[in-house]
Amino acid sequence: MLTDDGKHLYVSWDEYHRLIEKLALKVAASGWEFDQILCLARGGMRPGDVLSRVFDKPLAIMATSSYRSDGGTIQGRLDMAKYITLPKGEIGGRVLLVDDLADSGITLRAVVERLRGMPSIRELRAAVIWVKGVSSFTPEYFVETLPTSPWIHQPFEEYDHLRPDALALKFSI
Repeated sequence: MLTDDGKHLYVSWDEYHRLIEKLALKVAASGWEFDQILCLARGGMRPGDVLSRVFDKPLAIMATSSYRSDGGTIQGRLDMAKYITLPKGEIGGRVLLVDDLADSGITLRAVVERLRGMPSIRELRAAVIWVKGVSSFTPEYFVETLPTSPWIHQPFEEYDHLRPDALALKFSI
């Protein structure tokens, strides 16, 4: 649900999963055949997992981080993991890069540049749920464009401030 001021988008679990399924359908409709999925942790892990299951493709994970300040709302320096984790072999062939959104576009652009420099990757395409109007990068696949570039409140963010003691209280009732 987008607020009237266009500055916040609140997404329920049901809507979040529906959007991931729509993303899978967009990729399928393109007819593009890929060998592996590489998701960016943390935001791309849930979409990457679902797409990996739907397409029955191996899932690789690359950790990136830039939103650490002010409770994860301020973008800082981009950190990218040196290694990509996958169950077997190395990243290569035709790779679908998955994240949750193209916010500023800085992370996706940097990761794409790094991956395109790897000789083992023959073809690379990116897929996200949302593309913000301020993004400098537009992936090949996306579900929604957000011209006002709202802050997206994703359903799993409830865990950002939930600590074990508060969780224990939840179950002590």
